[in-house]
Amino acid sequence: MNNYNNNSRRKFIKNATKTVALFTIGSSISSHFLAACSVSKITTKNNKFITGFDQQPLPYAYDALENIIDAKTMEIHYSKHAAGYSKNLKEAVIEEAVTEKNLILILQNISKYSTKMRNNAGGHYNHEFFWQCMQPKHLAIGNGAVGNIPDGRIAKAIDRTFGSFDNFKKEFAEAGKARFGSGWIWLYIDVKGILRIGSTANQDNPLMDISKMNGTKLLLALDIWEHAYYLKYQNKRADYIENWWQVVNWKFVESRL
Repeated sequence: MNNYNNNSRRKFIKNATKTVALFTIGSSISSHFLAACSVSKITTKNNKFITGFDQQPLPYAYDALENIIDAKTMEIHYSKHAAGYSKNLKEAVIEEAVTEKNLILILQNISKYSTKMRNNAGGHYNHEFFWQCMQPKHLAIGNGAVGNIPDGRIAKAIDRTFGSFDNFKKEFAEAGKARFGSGWIWLYIDVKGILRIGSTANQDNPLMDISKMNGTKLLLALDIWEHAYYLKYQNKRADYIENWWQVVNWKFVESRL
């Protein structure tokens, strides 16, 4: 009887040990699998750009761009102005029975749609793009470029087209100061593959078929609506443009080439 109990006990312990080992291995494999899925999801999300109608999470905290753009401005800009464009865009899609789900294709054929669609499709895309063009100041200065000056392919492209980065900044700023009222300044690639600087009124952008800029790809955008800077800079748009270079995300810009 004792031998039987001892044998049963040994078998139980042996089987239990195998079970624990298999569970541990299985858990490890599951963890690696889930981690791989998470990485895949993040990579896909980062590589996928704006095509839908939903407002995406801001890539940083409201106060992350201090002291270039203040937290209150970022909060109002994102949660009120930009959120409104997404909401109104969805309304326009329903009202006009639009079946197209790709926002970029809507922009490229915007002449077929209403003014409401034009304003809100443009407003949504422009803001979603704009958030990506910036990053916290300490990251911008710490990315291998002194004073947040671009390097790599984008730096070479700018020098080739504009002569120097300083010339590029000057031309970009002039476009911003010359824009009467609200609008945007863009660095984009035209249909001939040449870098261009341009400005659009209100929420228009170079992707729209009504634009004379014939932009095929947007690289960089600056919002010069007063609500983007007025709490901190008041009427000093030029100061806002000059300081903004400190938070430009040049890695994102280069990824668009």
